[in-house]
Amino acid sequence: MIAFLARRLLVLMLSLVVASLVVFTAVEVVPGNPAAFMLGMNATPETVAALQQTLGLGQPAPLRYLDWVAGMLRGDFGISYTYRTPVADLVADRLAVSLPLAALALALSAALALPVGLFAAARQGRAGDAVAMGAAQFGIALPNFWLAMLLVLVFAVNLRWLPAGGFPGWSDPAAALRALILPAVALALPQAAILARVLRAALIETMAEDYIRTVRAKGRSRTGALLAHGLRNALVPVLTILGMQFSFLLAGAIIVENVFYLPGLGRLIFQAITQRDLIVVESAVMLLVVAVILVTFLTDLAYALVDPRLRRAG
Repeated sequence: MIAFLARRLLVLMLSLVVASLVVFTAVEVVPGNPAAFMLGMNATPETVAALQQTLGLGQPAPLRYLDWVAGMLRGDFGISYTYRTPVADLVADRLAVSLPLAALALALSAALALPVGLFAAARQGRAGDAVAMGAAQFGIALPNFWLAMLLVLVFAVNLRWLPAGGFPGWSDPAAALRALILPAVALALPQAAILARVLRAALIETMAEDYIRTVRAKGRSRTGALLAHGLRNALVPVLTILGMQFSFLLAGAIIVENVFYLPGLGRLIFQAITQRDLIVVESAVMLLVVAVILVTFLTDLAYALVDPRLRRAG
């Protein structure tokens, strides 16, 4: 187990180094001058050069990269070119919305997918299986931004049960959670459909194993064998999808955040790109990359807990 953890930690560190180089290089090669963009078309070259020097853009790229990485290791992500405030404060404010939204959407996705996947696998080839997988296929094909607008129309405009958009802040937790319910549902339903199909396929494959046939031969029902022995062994691909979904929900919710006017991290990155605020783009994207790599690392640890063969191999 120690060797397994050591290998995974080494891969994590190398991934972070490579990701930081890729993010910095990708942002640096984007055409356009942030200083010229901020000052407007009528700015003189001297004024643009002075602002570049103030923003630290006059240094060579390798020095800017090293300063950026060293600052992140200290928790200093730099100063936003546009807002003139620390990037760490901007990101922390937006994470206070995006992180609970992603967690709530992931919880809803798992809560919906687990019973549907179990139901379909227990009734393989029957009408219930066809109905459940047909509904899941429809959920996969459903665009989440269209679903978001439909939810607003039904539950906010017509029924007036939930707010149509905006975020009141966490000073009132009940109001904050009410503001996140509709966007979380819009994000969770397509992901739940994907997860349900993966769980069904994994369960059906597991139920064809020899040890399951042995359990069935001892008199255990199909449903009992599925719940007692099949579910745990089918969780490895499910954990993979859950890890990928959390990363997607955290980084890829920009469209839903714009539909509901949520001040999340995805919306911050979109605004920073349009404003040529490179330091915000670099830091926010790198933070998302770190989140993805950490989730992958935790998923690997979950594999080891679910499958003892990985611990023995380590």
